[in-house]
Amino acid sequence: MNRTRPAGRSDQRRPAAAAAAATARARRQDRPHYWFAERLLAVLSGRRPVHWMLGHTIGEAYDQLVRLAPGAPLRPAGTLTPVVRHCGEFHPGPGVIEAFARIGAGDRVSAMAFRLEQGADLRWRCAAVELGGERVGASAPARR
Repeated sequence: MNRTRPAGRSDQRRPAAAAAAATARARRQDRPHYWFAERLLAVLSGRRPVHWMLGHTIGEAYDQLVRLAPGAPLRPAGTLTPVVRHCGEFHPGPGVIEAFARIGAGDRVSAMAFRLEQGADLRWRCAAVELGGERVGASAPARR
């Protein structure tokens, strides 16, 4: 196998590595918890308005986002844009995903948790959102 770069190519990246990274990104986007993590991050970092999530939330989740978004708790730190570093999932039952995401911006890491429920139309919708381990909303206990 010839391991030299083609004539005229000066970068060190290998085409196979770039293709593998693109495939991994596409696979992540096919999974509902990654898709929602990206959307929630866009709203909670101030990049998108809250109403962008209107058709994608049920129950108190939209109200939670309305209370959280004005403070943009995941706003970029300086020039660093926050990204979803990892997103995990747990399936407590059919049609339910409880997910968590690590959000990173440089050396700053934040936690986000959310619950997805699949409707009769087979669409996933966000039913609850938590940041940093605290539930936000009317039912959250008062801080002392």
